[in-house]
Amino acid sequence: MLTIYPEKHYPDAVVFCEAFCRKSTRPKYVLGRNEYAASIAEFVELEGFIDDFAHDAEWMGKPVRKTEDIPKDSLVVSVNVLGRPLVALKRLQKHGVACLDYFKFFKYSGLAVKEIKSLRDEKSDIKKNVLKYQWLYGRLEDDESRNVLESLVNFKISSDLVYMRGFSHAPDYQYFEDFLDLKPGEVFVDAGGFDGQTSVEFIKRCPGYKSIYIFEPDLKNLELAKKNLIGYPNVHFLAKGLAENKKTLKFCSGDGSSSKISQTGDVEIQVDALDGLVDEPISFVKMDIEGAEGIALQGAEKHITADHPRLAVCCYHKPDDLWRLPEQVLTIRDDYLIYLRHYTEGLTESVMYFIPQPKSQNLFREESVHA
Repeated sequence: MLTIYPEKHYPDAVVFCEAFCRKSTRPKYVLGRNEYAASIAEFVELEGFIDDFAHDAEWMGKPVRKTEDIPKDSLVVSVNVLGRPLVALKRLQKHGVACLDYFKFFKYSGLAVKEIKSLRDEKSDIKKNVLKYQWLYGRLEDDESRNVLESLVNFKISSDLVYMRGFSHAPDYQYFEDFLDLKPGEVFVDAGGFDGQTSVEFIKRCPGYKSIYIFEPDLKNLELAKKNLIGYPNVHFLAKGLAENKKTLKFCSGDGSSSKISQTGDVEIQVDALDGLVDEPISFVKMDIEGAEGIALQGAEKHITADHPRLAVCCYHKPDDLWRLPEQVLTIRDDYLIYLRHYTEGLTESVMYFIPQPKSQNLFREESVHA
C-alpha cells in the first residue's frame, strides 16, 4: 500500500528564513538565476547571485559570482528545483556557507515569492485522486517502481527534498533500462526527438536496428538531429508533432528541449497521428513531448493494439500524468507490465515504461480471473 507520511517541520529552516528575510546583516546570495531567484530579489536586498558556469558579471543589477568567491558567513538560498537541487546544496555546504533550498524557503519565509505551480497542482491532484495513486502502486511491477512512486508522491505532497535523496541526475540511461531487452531488428519511434541524442543512445544499445523515426516539429532542433545522426542508415526525420489526428497547432519554439504545443505559441506546426505516419510494425516508442503524451497515445492506438510495442513515456508534464497515462495505455491493451523510474533529484524526468507482458503470464492472469 502506498504510504503518505506526515509533513515534517524544520525549525532550523525557520531560523534561517528569519535571518535571511529580516534580521541578519550577513551577506545574502541566491544560487541560480531563474524566475524564483528574481522573485526573491523583489523582497530581499541581495549581495548578488551565484552561478558557477556564468560568463557575465551582472544580473538584475547585482554581481554574479562563483561559489568559491562568496564570503564564508554568507546566507544562500538555492533556487535549483529541477535537475540537481541536492548537489547544489552539497556544493554550498562544502564551501562552508549556511544554505537552504527554495522548497523550504517558499514554505517558511513568509514572503510572497513565486510559487512552484507544478508542485501545487500535483499536490492538489494527489489529495483529490489518492485512490488512483493507490491503484497505480498496486499495478507497478517491481519494488523499485513502487519506491519511486512513494518517494515522488511524498515529495510532491510535502516539497521536502529528503524524499529525493535516492535519486540522481542520470540522463545517460534515461529511456534505456535493462528490462527493455532491445534486440536486432527494432523499429524505434523517438517522439520529441530534440537534437537526436536519444536516438544516438538507442543506436549504441541496438546497432542492429531496422528503422528509426524521429518526430521533432522545431526545425532548428531537427537540423541538429540530422547532424548528430549523419551517416546512420534508415533514420527518418519528420518535422511534425504527434497528436490524435492531423491538424495545425500553435507551438512555442526556441526553448530547446522544452519547446511545446501551446495556445500562446509563436509559430504554427503540423501534427498527426502516429498510426497514419509509420506503415511498418513498431517495437519501441519513446515519448517526451511536453504534455502532449496523452493525445499522442490516442493517435497511436492502432500500433499499440497491433504491434504491442514497448513504451517509454514521460509522465511529469501534467499534474495527473502519473495515473492518467497508465490508465489510458491499459485501456488500449491491458497486457503490459508497468515500471516507473525517475532521473533527476528534482521535479522533472519521470518516465513510465510499458513492457509487453509475456503470453504465459497473461494466460495465468486470465485463468485466475475466470477461476
